[in-house]
Amino acid sequence: MLEGLMQPMHLLVILFIALLVFGPSKLSELGKGLGQGIKNFKDAVNDKPAAQPAPPVEPVKKDSAPTA
Repeated sequence: MLEGLMQPMHLLVILFIALLVFGPSKLSELGKGLGQGIKNFKDAVNDKPAAQPAPPVEPVKKDSAPTA
């Protein structure tokens, strides 16, 4: 029943539909999040501590005077 489901042409059609629905920028964010989720899952299965995300960078205000 599901023998021919994952053929390359089917995967291309699914990728094209996902690109139309989400758009290129959102699709790259979804891929990045999926990759991090898989990595964290593998680390949890192997009993490794989860990688800490980098702290957010505060934007520099252009109108403020430098403090030195």
